[in-house]
Amino acid sequence: MEYTTLGTTGVKVSRIGLGAWQFSQTWGLTDYETAKSIIAKALESGINLIDTAMVYGRGMSEEFVGRALKELGVKRDEVVIATKIPGDFLAYDDVFKAVDRSLKRLQVDYIDLMQVHWPPCWHNHPTCEYMKALERLVNLGRINYIGLSDFPVELVDAARSCLSRVDVEVLQVRYNLAERQAEKELIPYAEENGMSLLAWSPLAKGAILGKYSLEEAQKLQDVRSGDPLYHPDNYPQVLQLAAKIKEVAEKYGKTPAQVALNWLIMYSDTVIPIPGAKRPEQVEDNAGAVGWRLSYEDWRLLDEASRGLRITYVTW
Repeated sequence: MEYTTLGTTGVKVSRIGLGAWQFSQTWGLTDYETAKSIIAKALESGINLIDTAMVYGRGMSEEFVGRALKELGVKRDEVVIATKIPGDFLAYDDVFKAVDRSLKRLQVDYIDLMQVHWPPCWHNHPTCEYMKALERLVNLGRINYIGLSDFPVELVDAARSCLSRVDVEVLQVRYNLAERQAEKELIPYAEENGMSLLAWSPLAKGAILGKYSLEEAQKLQDVRSGDPLYHPDNYPQVLQLAAKIKEVAEKYGKTPAQVALNWLIMYSDTVIPIPGAKRPEQVEDNAGAVGWRLSYEDWRLLDEASRGLRITYVTW
């Protein structure tokens, strides 16, 4: 495994993390023993960054992560736990209440990275109200670092202006070879400000791996069934990209997932992909995305194939 530094913190994290959204009803992985085996394989593979969230399974993911780490005998300083507080929980007092419950589910005394999952779009909580609550929790030793997930640059600036003693260390955004909007503003902003950028859905929920035909994709019953990339208006294009990824993967003796993740980490040293996994074998596969690099020519081949996509999100 390769390692990098989380923002400006000096904390060493694996170049590939483990996303834990799959431990939820949304993805259908609700068996704890399977979740534990996935986390065990991640640790065995050198992955020390686990990203979860309060809303994943309404606490189920955090509970699984905390229980597994305890049962596996993982020392607290051997793993970096990142979780997220949703926009619905951002009233000042609710921030403390939500973090207390998160600490309990994770069975820890502190959380390494607390990220605001999305802005409070429906409840109009002032930005400085929740940011100052999070900073107070840093001062109290319950959070080490603060991040923002799914925030545009303008709101990142606003959030940072509220902080007195700490700064935002991490931005988390959707970023993969089919969806590259983060390259326009957010990745340059992270690079300029010494932040890490956690890439969620780095494999586009599997769409760019080309596992399913167009007909099979329309029959998916989990969260992918509503994803625009699997929509008939988009998926044929995505399959063309998947074919290019597979072609490059065969050249290197790698899997399509490894090539797609390697491409992301080559784009910027700020990018840390956090793919999920529903089986231990998938974790091992993802971990194999580092320790080697695509040639510039093959990186450009995929760059150009990706730029040719015209994804629409108007699917109804």
